[in-house]
Amino acid sequence: MNLVNAINNALDIKLNEDKDVIVYGQDVGVEGGVFRVTEGLQLKYGKERVFDAPLAESGIVGTAVGMAIAGLRPVVEMQFSGFVYPGFNQIISHVARMHNRSRGRYQMKLVIRMPYGGGINALEHHSESFEAAFAHIPGLKVVIPSTPHDAKGLMISAIESNDPILFMEPKRIYRAIKQEVQEDKYSIPIGKAAVLHQGTDVTVVAYGAMVREVQKAMVLAKQAGISVELIDLRTIYPIDRETIAKSVQKTGRIITVTEGVRSFGVASEITQIVSEDSFLYLEAPPKRVTGFDTIVPLPKGEHHYMQDAYKIFYEIEKTAKY
Repeated sequence: MNLVNAINNALDIKLNEDKDVIVYGQDVGVEGGVFRVTEGLQLKYGKERVFDAPLAESGIVGTAVGMAIAGLRPVVEMQFSGFVYPGFNQIISHVARMHNRSRGRYQMKLVIRMPYGGGINALEHHSESFEAAFAHIPGLKVVIPSTPHDAKGLMISAIESNDPILFMEPKRIYRAIKQEVQEDKYSIPIGKAAVLHQGTDVTVVAYGAMVREVQKAMVLAKQAGISVELIDLRTIYPIDRETIAKSVQKTGRIITVTEGVRSFGVASEITQIVSEDSFLYLEAPPKRVTGFDTIVPLPKGEHHYMQDAYKIFYEIEKTAKY
């Protein structure tokens, strides 16, 4: 399966298993979504459970709040993460707060799916990576898979969670990776990172499409005699502090690779975690390879903004030799 197949398969399993699961969003029903992630689901489960919503993100999220209060488990799609802002009021005012506001009486059992990130030469509002903005909001969990296998397991966990989940899908790798993914149901715990490669010299933390770029950089690092330990974060919040700290205590060095803007981002949070939990083990300053503090450029300039293997390797080599 590729990432699209895997998420579709997860939605299929949960729609079949739980009649309370509802899937909707812009073009989600008839067309199967702009990236065809929900293709075939309306045909299989009918228009009452998989359907198209009006072009109104605030309305999509707001109705999901009502459905969750009523006991359903809505899975809604924002066509692109850059389109979510009209629905941001609902997310921060109600989705994130309803459980606390009602003293636990109401649970927001809902998933908000959204393709995110650059690298596909798209237009404005189609390429941003603002996952840190959502991770900063108390009451939300933010999940970003990097492989088809993880996408399926994490999506099933997200739908089954009693907490609201922002499920951000790196569209750059929707069809770039294929993996053996079992047809049967399985889940991956939310909040647990994965150590994809053991190493001794430098820890590199990444997630989403950036994991693939780090893996390319690791080939260059190996040629230079540098052993890299790669951590796939998988969940931005809650973040797996323990796995990060344990790795840095072994390697003494850390680099965080993200696609989002540099300031006040996930990389900054990881740097602080390392300072608090592993400071005495550090042999070099924590580093970050990130986007710039600007809007993602349009297609002609996008390649200057995006991370690649050479930018990442440059920082790996510099940190290893510090």
